[in-house]
Amino acid sequence: MKFNVSSTKLFAQLQALSRVIASKNSLAILEDVLFDLNGNVLTMTASDGETTIRTSIDVENAEGQGKVAFGGKLLLDTLKEFPEQPLAFQIDDQNFGLNITSSNGTYSFVGQNGNEYPEMAVEDEQQNTFTMAADMLLNAINKTIFCTADDELRPVMNGIYFDLQEDHITMVATDAHRLVRYTNEQVKAAQPISFILPKKPALLLKNVLGKDAEDVTITFGVRNAKFEFGRTLIVCRQIEGRFPNYNAVIPQNNQNKVVVDRQTLLNACKRVAVFANTGTSLLKLALTENQIKISAQDIDFSTSAEETIACSYNAAPMAIGFKAPFLIEILGQVESDEVMLELSDPARAGLILPVENEANEDVLMLLMPMLLND
Repeated sequence: MKFNVSSTKLFAQLQALSRVIASKNSLAILEDVLFDLNGNVLTMTASDGETTIRTSIDVENAEGQGKVAFGGKLLLDTLKEFPEQPLAFQIDDQNFGLNITSSNGTYSFVGQNGNEYPEMAVEDEQQNTFTMAADMLLNAINKTIFCTADDELRPVMNGIYFDLQEDHITMVATDAHRLVRYTNEQVKAAQPISFILPKKPALLLKNVLGKDAEDVTITFGVRNAKFEFGRTLIVCRQIEGRFPNYNAVIPQNNQNKVVVDRQTLLNACKRVAVFANTGTSLLKLALTENQIKISAQDIDFSTSAEETIACSYNAAPMAIGFKAPFLIEILGQVESDEVMLELSDPARAGLILPVENEANEDVLMLLMPMLLND
């Protein structure tokens, strides 16, 4: 087999594929990228056994066809140093040796029989399909994935829950300390359906999805989920189990509502958090009429800090504590210039909402409080 291909085009595709390759694999061949040449189309596949990504590019002067697998890291390390130029690939069909010829030299290594590469997951009999715009899916993943957990005892928390209803889609992630609920009315289903997307393929989608208006076709059954867009296909194993009833943990009728400039609050929290106890990272927010006093202290090192910022608040005075890194991360994810904090009492979760949402979107973030000693 032989073909010519652009060095930068091939490198870009391999870089996306390499994100799925695990550092430790049950099969040695899973450290490779599968090349499948058919005419002037080169299809490349990478997998970790549970998540598989496949994409294709056009090549020139192709001769022959077949499958062969080459070490993903070796290919990437070779290609990343090339400036834009055509590369000539020549593959021996018998011993799977590869010669890459550039304008200045030749690079040789040996691959493996591509027919030994694991096949992509078999389609489930029971299929559900819906479509989302690529930018919408990317936006939803960006706003939810930071709240996914790494909990071996509760694997259902280690992904993003897709909950489709007849008039909207809701995507939820939680680690039991934080929760984010993203709702969009543009995606609908004929009947209520749901699945849990694991964190790794969600991160993969985040990195390979373009921000154009291209549609993503999402198909899922009992075991697997499939994402198709452009010339790329991602298939992954779903997380099995029942996702927690997220609506039950969202407090209703929060009588204390604060509207504050998001960036002002975020910057103040970052400065004050430097002085928080390293073990608890506790930030205290004391609310009085039209102002918030943010404070932290570390008794062990005799350090403390406090700042007072303006806000819109007319309810009874109250104080609530939050874990500083969690509050800072949530505020960093909100895109609105102003945020609303909805609070009921110091022992119940606080809601952080953008004052202005994008059209057809609704984003809600929840943060569990920390106990205040005073």
